[in-house]
Amino acid sequence: MRTNDWQSIVIAVVLFALAAIVPFIANGYQLSVAVTAVMYVGLATSWALFSGPTHYISLASGAFFGVGGYLVATGMSDYNLSFWLMAAIAPLVAAVLAILIGLATLRLSGVYFVIFTLGLAEMVRNLVSWIQNNFLGSRGLYVLTDFTEAHIYWMLLGVCAIIFIFGWWLGRSRLGFALRIIGNDEAVAKHVGINTAWSKVILFMTTGFFAALIGAIIAPRYSYIEPNQVFSPELSFLVVIMALLGGTQRLWGPLVGVIPFTLVWEFINSNFSNFSTLFLGLAFLLIVYVIPRGFVGLLQTWGEKIRT
Repeated sequence: MRTNDWQSIVIAVVLFALAAIVPFIANGYQLSVAVTAVMYVGLATSWALFSGPTHYISLASGAFFGVGGYLVATGMSDYNLSFWLMAAIAPLVAAVLAILIGLATLRLSGVYFVIFTLGLAEMVRNLVSWIQNNFLGSRGLYVLTDFTEAHIYWMLLGVCAIIFIFGWWLGRSRLGFALRIIGNDEAVAKHVGINTAWSKVILFMTTGFFAALIGAIIAPRYSYIEPNQVFSPELSFLVVIMALLGGTQRLWGPLVGVIPFTLVWEFINSNFSNFSTLFLGLAFLLIVYVIPRGFVGLLQTWGEKIRT
């Protein structure tokens, strides 16, 4: 292992250790914001592992997140199953769903894939709502546990650590190399013998797995779950914006975007909630037209100018 790799590992371990002590020093509001931030770090980083190298913009995060939260709520509320059992089952279900979706849709590209994944999240939300309203007789489910905000924070932080380890491995694997070739030119990737379809499906599956796992962990925070809450299209857009704001060229890029955007988003929702959708649209336009490579790309550009 190279010296730079060891340095990166040491820095990562120190940062995660510092992050782990947040519940001991933060007040209630600060911890609540920290839980939200860690949730989005996991979602945005896992999203970037797929969309970063392939350049496929997926808006399916809300669907997979909702699957995780809703299955935990259903298992605990209707069948008295344990949280840990449902938290283990939910991401596996989402991974299977991601495989099926990937096989059907990853032959699409560009705006067609974006539209389909957005439609998927809406379809799942409306389907679940219809089933509840017509067959289950109730609109929401209770998720009652002994977990505090601190417990949820530490669980989410553990998932983030796993995502970063997986991303570190992926960047050095043949699968990661294949995905980068696909992102640069998919036709070339096919000509050199890369199974482009399965390479994309495998990583899309991991994105769905992690999004559902995070949704399952966050479910006890809500206590009361309904489809419109966990299958939120807004969440999908927030994940994309945060990841693009930070930049997808580096594994730690989404982290740079999540923290400042979460703070601003909390401020907008608390003080100007009627303008949150407008802010979301303006933020997306700003990123696309002003900093298309995110903060990471901006830092790289400045570094190149300084060196020259």
